[in-house]
Amino acid sequence: MKPARIRAVIAKEARELARDPVTIWVSLLLPIVMLLLFGYAVSLDVEDVPLGVLDGDHSPASRRLTDSFTQSGYFRLVRMLSSEPEVERALQRGDVKLTLIIPERFQAAIARGEEPTVQILLDGTYSATSLIIAGYAQTIVGNYGVTAARRIRIETRIWYNAAMRSSNYIIPGLYGVILMAFSPLLTALSIVREKETGSIQQIFASPLTPAEFIAGKLIPYGLIAFLQIVLVMAAGFFWFDVPFRGNLTFLLAMGLVYVFCTVGIGLLVSTITRSQLVAMLTALIITLMPSFLFSGFLFPIFTMPYTLQLYTNLFPSRYFVELSRGIVLKGAGIQELWLNTVLLAAYTIGVFLLAAWRFRKKVA
Repeated sequence: MKPARIRAVIAKEARELARDPVTIWVSLLLPIVMLLLFGYAVSLDVEDVPLGVLDGDHSPASRRLTDSFTQSGYFRLVRMLSSEPEVERALQRGDVKLTLIIPERFQAAIARGEEPTVQILLDGTYSATSLIIAGYAQTIVGNYGVTAARRIRIETRIWYNAAMRSSNYIIPGLYGVILMAFSPLLTALSIVREKETGSIQQIFASPLTPAEFIAGKLIPYGLIAFLQIVLVMAAGFFWFDVPFRGNLTFLLAMGLVYVFCTVGIGLLVSTITRSQLVAMLTALIITLMPSFLFSGFLFPIFTMPYTLQLYTNLFPSRYFVELSRGIVLKGAGIQELWLNTVLLAAYTIGVFLLAAWRFRKKVA
């Protein structure tokens, strides 16, 4: 090797980089952006846990116990519940992660020197987080008992994942992540490939409308992606022995909507990029990383800063992961999950319309 030749290549590459400052800025800023996103989104701390309280006593003692939870900094009171069916609905919808049930005559039992029992109902969807939350709650009740000079008995029940198996919440979440990781790649290269080969000119010269062309691309890839999700679900239920408590038809219907959404995102990427490499990288950046970080797949969304919680609403994987876990683990139906259903359907329609709008027909 001759140093002079190497220096010549270095000089050439340096000049090319100097002409492309965008590449330099992206290469320098993207790691910082990823650090900030991971640093805030990936958190093992548990704070501001949504708390529901069913107060059957409505006494100063029961109010002090409720205040002990809210003043601890770990819990945020979001719902005062009035009945046991309302408790079940709140946990099914995910509105609360822990419900404190204070029995009738709670204050009278303390005054008589008895040991009253309070009940803690815990959403066990996230097994690791649920254990931490249960520990916080038991400590708070224990400290309250010390203050009241009475021992308070605690009855803790874990719903939806009583065995606290991590696979029970990971597998239903993986349904959404896997589809978001692979399905957009199927279609992200579709239109770009035709642009590079020149065959797109035949489409421009045809009587096809943009909506017809996008729909024609969407449906076959969507059916392939739907077959993927059916196979993944079957493996999850039969191989990993994940319990199923909901309506299979509802789950498959939501899965079909979701696959068309993911395939549509790939088509949208394909309409705004000019090379297969750029299309593939763009699809990975806007689908794979957000589906891991901002869908609630691994880290509960309520543990993230409020700004990032709002940011998660931009990604359809969040809606499907909540739907999947709600149907599979909680047995929730359309009444409890209607909002996620509507948002996912609206997102899918919006992606299709945007992709059709971006695809400009031209005369060959």
